[in-house]
Amino acid sequence: MIPMVPLRAAIGAAALCVACAMSEVRAEDASPWQRDAHSALRLLAGSRSGTVLLGGVAIQLQPGWKTYWRTPGDSGVPPRFDFSKSDNVEAVTVLWPAPKKFDDGAGGTALGYKHQVVLPLRIVAKSADKPVTLRANISYAVCEKICIPVEAHAELAFASVASTEDGTLSDALNAVPKPANVGDPTPLTIRDVKREGKNSVLVDVTAPEAKEVSLFVEGPTPDWALPVPRLVEQSQPGVKRFTFELDGLPPGASPDGAALKLTLVGGDKAYEFNVNLN
Repeated sequence: MIPMVPLRAAIGAAALCVACAMSEVRAEDASPWQRDAHSALRLLAGSRSGTVLLGGVAIQLQPGWKTYWRTPGDSGVPPRFDFSKSDNVEAVTVLWPAPKKFDDGAGGTALGYKHQVVLPLRIVAKSADKPVTLRANISYAVCEKICIPVEAHAELAFASVASTEDGTLSDALNAVPKPANVGDPTPLTIRDVKREGKNSVLVDVTAPEAKEVSLFVEGPTPDWALPVPRLVEQSQPGVKRFTFELDGLPPGASPDGAALKLTLVGGDKAYEFNVNLN
């Protein structure tokens, strides 16, 4: 006797099998979440194509908690990455979506991310025709009123011809500031950078009046700890003027001719400018 299975049950079982299969496919494109008390982290893999691959580090944060940009501002700890245990990986470059400003709780300004962020990774394989496995040891801090260090370890193989994470990674890549030059004819741009006296720098920005604009500055090496530029109240119509002091230089460093990186953020637009300080 052949057992009969009700049609509705058969359809339900088939749908469940499809859902399980889809879950397994998705699992191959993202590592399991590594969770601590206030955050979670995992790796994302983009489609496998050629020698240069796109991946990502996804971080989720509990409400009220934050983590930091590559330059954390007046306080905080930037993330640190070690990919040296990976297989068939020549180099990994971490790309950084534009950060937000927030009060650090001590009268200063911190730079980073709340809620969630995906840091894109540009991964160069040693051989395009061999398997790639990314292994990451990541140190980062999560902060509410105090900062708590986190150590995360994740591993992920890049195997999908068409990854389910391509859309997420594309969105994250679009949030990374675009390279720009001083004076570019765009609605949001840096018009001029100049010294005022020995220790002050003025940066004039053109931007739509309705937009809230932020400016961040970094020195030529990570041991430069320049302050977050502040907006000057009075400036020309259509121009926002920022200023910052040449404080926080490493011992023996001179600002003359220094290569600075300026990140300009307004609305959903963000640009990076490389300037030499005269």
